[in-house]
Amino acid sequence: MEQEKKVKEIRAAEVTVEVKDALTGQVFRRTLPIDYYETANALRLIAEDAHGEPSELVFYTNFGLGKLRDLTGGGPDADPCGGHSGH
Repeated sequence: MEQEKKVKEIRAAEVTVEVKDALTGQVFRRTLPIDYYETANALRLIAEDAHGEPSELVFYTNFGLGKLRDLTGGGPDADPCGGHSGH
């Protein structure tokens, strides 16, 4: 049997939101025209704002935040893989 392929990203042109009202306990579901893109680094939602202009929200994972911190110079001053030191 073949190994299942590992999912590296998830993409969709719409999302379904399900909420449970705090007062009544009723559950509501809505399908919305929001572009969805998810990787190990972040979840990105893209839609239009009230003026019809593109708008996006990005939620970083802890893994993604660590990579972002490293890219912007906020990471540790140590070579994590041991192959780039001046020795």
